[in-house]
Formats: sequence, C-alpha cells, structure tokens
Amino acid sequence: MLKIDGIDVYYGVIRALKEVSLEVNDGEIVTLIGANGAGKTTTLKTISGVIRPRKGKILLDNRELTKIAPHEIANLGILQVPEGRRIFGNLTVMENLLMGAYRRKDNISSDLEWVFTLFPRLKEREKQKAGTLSGGEQQMLAISRALMGKPKVMLLDEPSLGLAPLLVFNIFETIKEINRQGVTILLVEQNAYMALQIAHRAYVLETGKVVLEGTGEELLNNEMVRKAYLGG
Repeated sequence: MLKIDGIDVYYGVIRALKEVSLEVNDGEIVTLIGANGAGKTTTLKTISGVIRPRKGKILLDNRELTKIAPHEIANLGILQVPEGRRIFGNLTVMENLLMGAYRRKDNISSDLEWVFTLFPRLKEREKQKAGTLSGGEQQMLAISRALMGKPKVMLLDEPSLGLAPLLVFNIFETIKEINRQGVTILLVEQNAYMALQIAHRAYVLETGKVVLEGTGEELLNNEMVRKAYLGG
C-alpha cells in the first residue's frame, strides 16, 4: 500500500535521511524504532508532505506523493498523529473530533460512535475543553481525531510518550484494535519492546539509515536490537 523508495532528506546541508526504503502493506502494523535523532519523525513528516525529499519516491497504491501538497496527501488517506498530540486546546473534545472530519462529505455519526467506543472517557468529556484533559486523554483525542478522517494509513508518532505504564498498555491495546478494524498503521515509538510486540514487521533506523528489518518477533529476538533498544 505505502512504499518509500530511497528517499534522501536534508536540513540545510545536514543529510537527515539516507536512501531510506520501507514498505507498509495493507492491513499491517509496521514499527520504526531508533534512538532520538535517528530520523523517525522526519520519515513520517516526509510521508505526510510536510518535508520534501531531495531524492527518492513515496508511493501510495502506486501513486507518487512526493510532489503533492500535504492536504492532498491527507485527502488520499494518510493521516498523522503527531508527537506531542497537537490537539486544539481551546476547542472542546467534540470540536476537535469534528476538525478531524473536516474534509469528509459523508455521514460521520458511525465513526463518532466508534471512537467513543474505543475511548469512553472522551464521550464523558465531549463538551470539555481539550486543553484541560490529562496527557492520556489528550493522546486518546489525538488518535480519535485522526480516525475521524477515515485513514487508509495512520502514522503514529510516539503515542506512549509521557504516559504512565498502565496507560501505555491501554494505548497499545487500542492500536491493535484499530488495526483489527482495518486501519493500516506505521508506528514510530521509543518503547521498542511494546512496539515490536504488536508489529507485523519492523525497521531499525540509525543516523538516517535503515540498518535492520524483519518481523516484530525477529527483531525482539535480535541480539543487536536487544542490546541497543531493549536493555538486554
């Protein structure tokens, strides 16, 4: 479904991504792990069109994305949940969800019902200002806002960042459920153990280069990955 083929990305003279190639097949959870500064968020921003690659191609269902605007990429069904949530703090929970569905012309009631089933706490707080929610609730809202756009591919950037361990477990369980409901997911996550446990396939990014790939289970059992990212 989504194919990244040999992309180079620069910040000024600094080469942030070096011939990065990866694939996300229909129905998969694919995880991208790596240290801070490895290029994980840059990869997601490049897929979303926020950053332009100097070289290489990004394809969704064989349509090239590298020369079209970010809002057009969103219209094609690639939606990102950014690091730090980036919810609209002055708007209510419901208003944030409606913002997620702004490009849709169809009936959104069934999707509203779905996100409230996934996250009942948001239903309880639908009239509350989003900026007053807890960190975990804001992450639930950020994910739900993206779901309201009916993504083909959801790009999740550090969904567990700053959350208590129990909430981290709940968020990962919800990611699995979203995937079971037909949403393809590319997940960037520093909690490598949790991410690899739910991933069908995974890639390791180091200093802007893909250095390893395999199934989630293969990488969980890989000695290099265990030493570098799993504390073992």
